[in-house]
Amino acid sequence: MKPIEKLMRTAPVIPVLVINDIASAKPIAQALVAGGLSILEVTLRTDCALEAIAEMKKVDGAIVGAGTVLSDAHLASAMDAGSEFIVSPGLTERLVESAFKHDVPLLPGIANASDIMRGMDMGFNHFKFFPAEASGGIAALKAIAAPFKDCLFCPTGGIGPQTAGDWLALEPVLCVGGSWVVPKGVTDFAEVEKLARTASGFQAG
Repeated sequence: MKPIEKLMRTAPVIPVLVINDIASAKPIAQALVAGGLSILEVTLRTDCALEAIAEMKKVDGAIVGAGTVLSDAHLASAMDAGSEFIVSPGLTERLVESAFKHDVPLLPGIANASDIMRGMDMGFNHFKFFPAEASGGIAALKAIAAPFKDCLFCPTGGIGPQTAGDWLALEPVLCVGGSWVVPKGVTDFAEVEKLARTASGFQAG
């Protein structure tokens, strides 16, 4: 099993985190891990994102990676912060070369069959389907995935607790990414743990 697949099979939901307040980083990670979600994706969308990765890695049981990685420079900075995996919204040769150079699991984003074929040419068969709902939803992924029997997916984008189970019921879907587990501006970490516990109970098909 490839390292990225092992990560994808660890929990049914990967929280997609936008950390604006560094003081909340560690408590959020603690709440998520306590609720059964140990794979944490910190998006590089805020000034404190790299610091948040370093803080979250201090939490026992947390496996922390960087999301919204757009370039080899982004990837290098994420690795310096301690990222254990990388998630990108798309796929470029330079980013792939950088991931191979740093020997880090990379989950690249795809939105159509051509993206998948390019990824497969580069040696990938695990992909992030993004943006999942805006790209046509479940029907689109079922149609796109059909010719690629060896490919597995993590749909992300527009997925919530009401639809996560439907996505996870698809055979090629190992997990989903979602931001609903940590609501924007959250200060009630007990609520985060509760949301995480519910999310961790979903079953992948």
